[in-house]
Amino acid sequence: MVNSSFKRQLSQLYNDLNQEIYSTGVSQQKIDIQDNCIVIFAQTKRSPLISVLSEKYPELTISVDGALAMEYKLRLKENFEKKFGMKVNTIFKDYDSTSEHACTVIYLEQSLNI
Repeated sequence: MVNSSFKRQLSQLYNDLNQEIYSTGVSQQKIDIQDNCIVIFAQTKRSPLISVLSEKYPELTISVDGALAMEYKLRLKENFEKKFGMKVNTIFKDYDSTSEHACTVIYLEQSLNI
């Protein structure tokens, strides 16, 4: 079921959503799949709007980062299920602004059988 076309489509979905929410695309991306777990490592630039806020309002930046991550996960789940017809149990996402690396874990109800 999982092939290079699946990874390509998932990569495009991830990048499109990143542009939609953060106004910036992904510069590097690696997708690893094992059983019912998809791990996406990506390098992205920090949103220019958040960067402006972080200089003078670090506590606000933490709240904005959290809210955007929640919205990202909701949209990724919805778009993933619609595009691939697979049920997502949960999505975990973290971003390190210092290194500009993100990690997203998509945990599916069923194994991808690879």
